[in-house]
Amino acid sequence: MTLRIDYLYWLAGAVLLAVAAFTLADRAHPRRLGSAAFWGLFGLLFVTGDALPAALSGAMVLAMVAIAVFGRLGAGRHVELPAERLRQSLQRLGGRVFLPSLLVPLLTVLLSLAAKDVRIAGRPLFDPANVTLLALGLSCLAALGAACLLARETPAQGVRETRRLLDCMGWAVLLPQLLALLGLLFADAGVGKAVAHVATAYLPLDTRWVAVLAYVLGMALFTMAMGNAFAAFPVMTAGIGIPFLVVAHHGDPAVMAAIGMFSGYCGTLMTPMAANFNIVPAALLELPDKNAVIKAQTPTALALLAVNAALLNWLMFR
Repeated sequence: MTLRIDYLYWLAGAVLLAVAAFTLADRAHPRRLGSAAFWGLFGLLFVTGDALPAALSGAMVLAMVAIAVFGRLGAGRHVELPAERLRQSLQRLGGRVFLPSLLVPLLTVLLSLAAKDVRIAGRPLFDPANVTLLALGLSCLAALGAACLLARETPAQGVRETRRLLDCMGWAVLLPQLLALLGLLFADAGVGKAVAHVATAYLPLDTRWVAVLAYVLGMALFTMAMGNAFAAFPVMTAGIGIPFLVVAHHGDPAVMAAIGMFSGYCGTLMTPMAANFNIVPAALLELPDKNAVIKAQTPTALALLAVNAALLNWLMFR
C-alpha cells in the first residue's frame, strides 16, 4: 500500500471534527454553536473536499467567513491543570520535555531521505509527489506518542490541547491557506505582468544589481502586504524574477527561488498580516503590546534582507 497525502488530510479533518464535537459539548461556551460549526466545516473540507462539488466547498468556506465576521467564533471553557501538578511534571521531565518537539524535524529529515526509495510489493511506500509532507505527518504522530508517554497522558488530552490552541488562534489559523491561494489568484489575474510593467517604467532593470534589489525588496514588501511569502512568490517571480533575473541576466533559477522565498520570509517577520506568526504568539504569551513580536524581529529581518541581496547578486550569476 502506498501512503498518500489524502490520509494526512483525513487525519487533520478527524481532529478538527473532534474539536467541533468537544466545542459542541461545552455548555458553558459563549459561542458554542458558531464555533462548533466553524471547526466542523473546516474538518469536513479536509475529509470530503475532493468529493464535494467546487460550488459546495466554496459555500462552506463562505459560511466559515460569515461565522468569523459576525463574531460567532470564540474561545470556550478549558480546564487548566493545577499549577503544582505542572511544576512537579516539569521537575520530573527536565530537559526531556523538548524531545517531542525535536523529534519532528529529526524524523522528517530521516524519513524523507530513507523512505523515498522504499518499495513494498513493487509499489513505493510513500507517494513520490509528497514524500516530505508524509514524513512530516508521520513525525508529528510519533512526537504525539512520545509526548503522551512522557507526560503520562492520552491522545484525547492532545485533542483537548489542540482545541485550546485553536480557540486562541481563531480564524487566523486559516491565513496560510487563504493567503497562498491569494497569490495564485493574483498571478492568474496578471498582477505579475503589472508589476513588470511598473518596474520597467520606473527602474533600470537592465542593470543587474537594480533587478536584484527590486526582486528581493519586492518579495519582502509583497509578503508584508499579503502576510505570506507563498502569496508573494508567484507575483514577484512572474513579474521580475523570471523575465529579468533569469532571462535577461541569465541567472540560476534555483538560487533565485531559494533566496527569493527567504527574502519573503524576512517580510513575514515584519508584518501584522502574518497574524499566525506575529499576533497570535503575542496573544498566547499575553504580552501587553500586540506588536511586540514584530518589533523584536524587525532588526533581524532587515539584516537578513541585506544579506539576501548580496547573496543573490553573488550566487545567482556565478
